[in-house]
Amino acid sequence: MDDPFHILIVDDEPNIRSGLAKGLEKLADRIESAGSANEALDKFDAGTFQLVIADVRLPGDRDGLELISLLRQREPDTTAIVITAHGTVETAVEAMRRGAFDFITKPVDLELIRQQVAKAVEHHRLQTENRALKDRLAKAGEVSGIIGNCQALKEVLKQIQQVADTDATVLIRGESGTGKELIARAIHDLSDRSSGRFVAVNLGALPESLLESELFGHEKGAFTGASRQKPGCFEQAIDGTLFLDEIVEIPAKSQVDLLRVLESRQFFRVGGEENLESNARIVSATNRDIPQLVADGSFREDLYYRLNVVPVEIPPLRQRRDDIPLLVDHFLSHFCSRHGRAAKIVDQTALQILTAASWPGNVRQLRNVIERLVVTVANDQITANDLPAELATTASTSAATGLTLTEAIEAAEKETIQAALAANDFHRENTAKALGVSVRTLHYKMNRYGLH
Repeated sequence: MDDPFHILIVDDEPNIRSGLAKGLEKLADRIESAGSANEALDKFDAGTFQLVIADVRLPGDRDGLELISLLRQREPDTTAIVITAHGTVETAVEAMRRGAFDFITKPVDLELIRQQVAKAVEHHRLQTENRALKDRLAKAGEVSGIIGNCQALKEVLKQIQQVADTDATVLIRGESGTGKELIARAIHDLSDRSSGRFVAVNLGALPESLLESELFGHEKGAFTGASRQKPGCFEQAIDGTLFLDEIVEIPAKSQVDLLRVLESRQFFRVGGEENLESNARIVSATNRDIPQLVADGSFREDLYYRLNVVPVEIPPLRQRRDDIPLLVDHFLSHFCSRHGRAAKIVDQTALQILTAASWPGNVRQLRNVIERLVVTVANDQITANDLPAELATTASTSAATGLTLTEAIEAAEKETIQAALAANDFHRENTAKALGVSVRTLHYKMNRYGLH
């Protein structure tokens, strides 16, 4: 249901106020009027108005332009339309400067003002939706512990907030350690199912003999060791979300069983005869190339299409280098608190090395490195000498080639940009998205390194 839309008409002429109110009654849920700026301020403070239509010349010590400024100070999202019998370019410019949505001269053309009010209604709706979107993006990160500001991550957060309130099946793809389960939890936390259970199962960690029982449950006595009835993941996740990690590790027979459940929402416990139903929302994940596995015949094409209704691609950490300092600060604070250590900082040289490292294990590897440093470094400042050997590649390369550390980092950055450009056929927007930077930043870097 749309939010109510209320209009406040401010004019010192009663006939104009009543005429506008009657002409606009179909475009608003409520219309009120005022004969002066002070009366309008009182009504505005007592109620909620999304649109104010105000004459420039009003009785008293405040005119319509000052009124608009005061109202927008109280509520920045207020949309305002200015009307006047004394229209000049200067007045129109001043009205727009104070935040007016439009400027209309008297005598008022009722059809024209209806059109502008309709546009103002749409403008307010878009403002409201954009604010809600920003709030949801912030909540997605806050609720699920997702840290970062790069454009690539913002696109992922935008995707998950758009899909969260639906029951669409989601397939999350990304390298190991990129945070696929965090994204799955964010989808659950932002959905109408957040009060239900989030059940995660790693299909790659289950032996084939136990997989069917884990997913669908079993009856007492169904097999040796089944001493009691056990509900499976599909039952546990009723009214919630079932996260199937490492989905491509599921064997061929279980692929058939899973496809049947996804299509019918019905299943049997192992050894059972009762036909059970589950409305669990399915989110799956993999770090492998599923289309290639489909082409090789090791993963069912029909199951892939059933899982891949909404694909979400998580960028690796090397494409989110601007986020690394934020992640370092977050993990430092977290592990210092967790292990009872005094607050620590990372010096600039060490931070440069951390930012330039290749991070094949992605965020998980960075998290483990920072925890190790918090536990093992006695000083309150972590330096380059404290970093583990596997991160010293950049420093070693700089020493071997005679480059300074900064020069080595820049060389690595240039090489990364060259590779991304080639991988994206030198399409700048796609390359910028892959690298997690803006097109403007990419353009600047290309000019800096002479890449064309």
